[in-house]
Amino acid sequence: MRTAAELNYREKGIISEIDVSHPSSKRILEHGFTPGQTIELISKSTFNDPIAISIRGTLIAIRKSEAGCIKLK
Repeated sequence: MRTAAELNYREKGIISEIDVSHPSSKRILEHGFTPGQTIELISKSTFNDPIAISIRGTLIAIRKSEAGCIKLK
C-alpha cells in the first residue's frame, strides 16, 4: 500500500486510512486528512522534506515522515 510520502510531483491519491499508531496521526487528522479525501502533491523542498500537499482547497506543508502515516488507495 502506498503512502502520501511516495507521491510524485502533481500526482493525486485518495486517502484510505491514517496509521493511528504514528505519533503525528492526531495532528494529521486535525488538518483534515481523513479517509476518502483526495490529496495532491504540489511541491517538495530542496531536500524533499517537507512536502506541500493540497487537500480540500488548502495547501499544507508536512514532513515526509508524517506523510508516511497517510495510506492511499
